[in-house]
Amino acid sequence: MTYVQALYGGGGWPLSVLLSPDLKPLMGGTYFPPEDKYGRPGFKTILRKVKDAWDNKRDMIVKSGAFAIEQLSEALSASAGSNQLPDGLAQNALRLCAEQLSNSYDSRFGGFGSAPKFPRPVEIQLMLYQSKKLEESRKPGEAKESLKMVFFSLQCMARGGMHDHVGGGFHRYSVDECWHVPHFEKMLYDQGQLANVYLDAFFISRDILYSFISRDILDYLRRDMIGSEGGIFSAEDADSAEFEGATRKKEGAFYIWTSKEIDDILGEHASLFKEHYYVKPSGNCDLSSMSDPHKEFKGKNVLIERNDSSALASKLGMSIQEYLDILGECKKKLFDVRAKRPRPHLDDKVIVSWNGLAISSFAKASKILKGEPQGTNSNFPVVGCDPKEYMEVAEKAANFIRRHLYNEQTRRLQHSFRNGPSNAPGFLDDYAFLISGLLDLYEFGGSTDWLVWATELQDMQDELFLDREGGAYFNTPGEDPSVLLRVKEDHDGAEPSGNSVSAINLVRLVSMVSGSKSDHYRQNGEHLLAVFESRLKEMAMAVPLMCCAADMLSIPSRKQVVLVGHKPSEEFENMLAAAHASYDPNKTVIHIDPTNTAEMEFWETNNNKVALMARNNFAADKVVALVCQSFSCRPPVSSPESLQHMLSNKSASSSVV
Repeated sequence: MTYVQALYGGGGWPLSVLLSPDLKPLMGGTYFPPEDKYGRPGFKTILRKVKDAWDNKRDMIVKSGAFAIEQLSEALSASAGSNQLPDGLAQNALRLCAEQLSNSYDSRFGGFGSAPKFPRPVEIQLMLYQSKKLEESRKPGEAKESLKMVFFSLQCMARGGMHDHVGGGFHRYSVDECWHVPHFEKMLYDQGQLANVYLDAFFISRDILYSFISRDILDYLRRDMIGSEGGIFSAEDADSAEFEGATRKKEGAFYIWTSKEIDDILGEHASLFKEHYYVKPSGNCDLSSMSDPHKEFKGKNVLIERNDSSALASKLGMSIQEYLDILGECKKKLFDVRAKRPRPHLDDKVIVSWNGLAISSFAKASKILKGEPQGTNSNFPVVGCDPKEYMEVAEKAANFIRRHLYNEQTRRLQHSFRNGPSNAPGFLDDYAFLISGLLDLYEFGGSTDWLVWATELQDMQDELFLDREGGAYFNTPGEDPSVLLRVKEDHDGAEPSGNSVSAINLVRLVSMVSGSKSDHYRQNGEHLLAVFESRLKEMAMAVPLMCCAADMLSIPSRKQVVLVGHKPSEEFENMLAAAHASYDPNKTVIHIDPTNTAEMEFWETNNNKVALMARNNFAADKVVALVCQSFSCRPPVSSPESLQHMLSNKSASSSVV
């Protein structure tokens, strides 16, 4: 794809590239019709011409292909002219990216850009990060404006047909501008990232709409997408058979409904449900000219919420809770009927990088969702489990990867697992996304074993992928001669780039360990970002997560919250939840039990300041919290309420403890 985009100025699927016997590209393009038409040469014509050129001008086309690869290789393995970004560039890139996204914001339907609309969570992450920065800079009006765009976009996505209202989770993207008719494929990387941004929205707003959507996604994964040993599967197809024995599959067949089906299944509540989800006898894919241009869904309905629940409940003389309970019962009935339909194909590969994203969201949910008000009721497809169950899912997935896809001797990862590990080695994304997930596993309450593994993986990532002279990470190890290009990927698209995630991992590690190791992480992070200086200057919107990483690294010191006490205990869990109760991407949470020999040994080796804090502040009957900047700390507190107050009090002074 990179080759075709570079040579012909664009790319897409289906992609065709013709290779020489030694796997060098000779020519390529996007979609050649079977026969010559639309003013385009047909595939057979292309093959004949390439055959003729191979027979008569072989040297020329081989040299041309080799030259193209050589030029591309040079262009894609950019090196940094200096070891760090110029002063002020990080802040300018962050501001520029937020401005560019704001200019593309759809104030009518939410989201950034036009149809087809992808849920690109890195855009949401940047706008939330920028909002926090604006708030800290005492610009509450601008901060509120950023949040307004984010919240409206997340609400529109959740109400739209791209969200599976009956079974939970999100489809791949919306073909129209109003998030209605999706491409029905479901991808693990979307679920992991979307759960995270809805958790962040709950963090900030305390609106349980966002916590419910987070749970909806995570509960879908728990129910349908996890193997018996804990590995999380990759995807579900868009197409499925309309009925058992059908000879062909159709897009969305598993998910769409006729009005009559809903009448038959829901009986007395059918009219309530149909009004809520815009269900029509003629089908409802009529909200946009792009929703169903080929009339594939004629007479069918893709559920979408277009009315306010409170208004509809009031219209029917019901309390909002009674109304939502009825909707939940209806969804469960539809779910049970849908379960008898032929299912879309399940791609049950376990991919390390995508599992890393999901591990992160499950770990975060285990503490953030403790902030839901007591007595909060949820309805199907949300299960409403104790948040600590999410931590168990995260740890089980991480253990699966450690057991099946990690070699303890070589300390290397394999890329994926299906009936055994694949032959493909781990790529940069596998290391970077898993390290990020492991750091979240630790920060949100897991053992220091996860932190140990994260640092081991970071060392191996540096060994395999780091360009020590030029800076930043290649996406492949460079050991396979058939891999033509070692690319330094920076684009934060449907998935974040391995370099952006790595930069944030390095920032987080700098704040945990001390001495030469901390310096090493900082230098690698600064050098990495310097490689992408021109991208941050000129195309900030293409690298939103990298813009956040650059700003994070430019901050003189991150806030540290250090918790000292006995683990596990309810008191410790509550203090940990309090440490994570406010949205602050520039905060690191460290927790330590001084009675745990392995933990004390880890911190004595990696950061003696933490070990010293633990010894000096340990009390057998309570959990102590310290809020620090560069390990210069405010006086300790010992209640969750005091910790939350301290973390929200921006003007509190520090004193060395």
